[in-house]
Amino acid sequence: MSEQQNKGFVREINGPIVTIDLPGIRSGEQVRIGELGLVGEVISLAGREAVVQTYESTDGVRPGEPAEGLGWPLSVELGPGLLGEIFDGIQRPLEKIALESGDYIRRGLALPGLDREKRWEFEPNPELAPGQSIGPGTVLGTVQETETIQHRILVPPDHQGELTELAPGGEYRVEDSIAHLRDAHGHSLHLTLFHRWPVRKPRPYRQRDDGISPLITGQRVIDSFFPQLKGGKGAVPGPFGAGKTVVQQQIARWSNADIVIYVGCGERGNELVDVLESFPQLEDPYTGRKLMEKTLLVANTSNMPVVAREASVYVGLTMAEYYRDMGYDVVMLADSTSRWAEALREVSGRLGQMPVEEGYPAYLASRLAAVYERAGRVETYNAGAGSVTLIGAVSPPGGDFSEPVTSHTKDIIETFWALSKELADARHYPSIDWVTSFSGHVHAAAEWWHKEVDRHWEGRRTEALALLARDAELSRIVNLVGPEALSDAQRWQLEGASLIKEGVLQQSALDEVDTFCSPQKQFALLDLALSTYDKGMTLIEIGVPVSHLQDLPQLAKARRCKSMYTSEQVARINDLAREIDEAFESIRLEYAKQHTDD
Repeated sequence: MSEQQNKGFVREINGPIVTIDLPGIRSGEQVRIGELGLVGEVISLAGREAVVQTYESTDGVRPGEPAEGLGWPLSVELGPGLLGEIFDGIQRPLEKIALESGDYIRRGLALPGLDREKRWEFEPNPELAPGQSIGPGTVLGTVQETETIQHRILVPPDHQGELTELAPGGEYRVEDSIAHLRDAHGHSLHLTLFHRWPVRKPRPYRQRDDGISPLITGQRVIDSFFPQLKGGKGAVPGPFGAGKTVVQQQIARWSNADIVIYVGCGERGNELVDVLESFPQLEDPYTGRKLMEKTLLVANTSNMPVVAREASVYVGLTMAEYYRDMGYDVVMLADSTSRWAEALREVSGRLGQMPVEEGYPAYLASRLAAVYERAGRVETYNAGAGSVTLIGAVSPPGGDFSEPVTSHTKDIIETFWALSKELADARHYPSIDWVTSFSGHVHAAAEWWHKEVDRHWEGRRTEALALLARDAELSRIVNLVGPEALSDAQRWQLEGASLIKEGVLQQSALDEVDTFCSPQKQFALLDLALSTYDKGMTLIEIGVPVSHLQDLPQLAKARRCKSMYTSEQVARINDLAREIDEAFESIRLEYAKQHTDD
């Protein structure tokens, strides 16, 4: 369909919802509205009358102003030049917007997502030749997008036919033709370095596979206790101030994914500014290059138009699927899906739809499920296996996990990292509550841990969680009647749980040494805490007073060694474990001698 459609006009305006009269318009099509040329999307259609949700404020727009269809649904441009960029909720590059209109986005400003002037060095696929049949996902060639990421130029999912021409190697702009093919009807189609894809339509793949390896985030409470597989679905719910954004930023900074997409969806501007300013300065721990070489950001703050907030998650997902189709492992972080759901609620209310629980539309659960189901590990058409790991932050009002967005999300996802206000108030970060959090990926992740790190990982994890559960029960008794009511064995259980909480679970994002922890160091710290507890319990059982063990200076060292030794100094942690063994053995011998003398 051509870009110029029949002209129409505005009938009615209700905030971001505009009713227009436009012949030939189709549901889901993008339109331009008013003298300002505001962009919107058709969400309801009755004959030639269409209801449009606009992605910009409609202040000043009047009935009777012109409206026209653009001929395609809300789509994103997919091609080289995405990585390192910062986009708004409908894929307009914010840095170019700042040059055009200053600190505030001028309404109606239309900028392409990809730079039209930059030239890219294209290297054609040597295995392709004219006359071959090609289809969705065929790799036409490659472009070195950044120092670390090779961008594979793919045949779009809706194209197939006979290759009639493939451009030689050289420099090309994204709009330049690099291949021609003839489809089944004999029509000639030209392919460029980029293509458009509708954001609400999942990109196809050959088949879905099970996840096989964990997403290593460098955060101990996640990797060692509640692991997430590549291609999995996770959520980080928590009340205001519990640290959701910091957890997601840590995952974005330190995860072993090939590509990171961070979608700031309706969050406070100061938090997103921190992301936008800090990410370009960070170094990727796996390559030593700038983190932005494998990252792209979608920023839609709480003061930006609410409908663009709803679109931003789909924009991020579509770009994630595009890199997945190249065979990359992508992690996408949505901060937060609660703000996204609030956008659904506002639009639903303006449309007069029947509200259900807490004013959300009846289709909230199905929309959430449709978004999370776009995550997964898949077999692509021609680039091997790729994955999209989707992790969404949830902001339940007052920390109430029974509210609709959190409860529906909990039914959909596989990994649930519940943040606790009590832990955050106690300055225990990350404040992931080990009692209410869960992971459905433990057994699958165990295969990787046992092969790559230590075959006792799953058993040690189970022991630690059991000890933490006993600690929760004993802590309630202490709160009621005081620690004097506990036996020495019970008091040592509290001490062992404290070792795990302070020496393993607590981790400072601001500590230069402890902000990232390798799997090997994670297991060494966990094993140190549990070995110390086990050997101490053996001494308690033979009658050694618990106070004698609590006074050992090595216990304080065990709590601090997470920030004393880097991930390359795991041997030093093992040395500390031997030092504690020697101290315990000395106590045992001394106690045995006293017992013999008596």
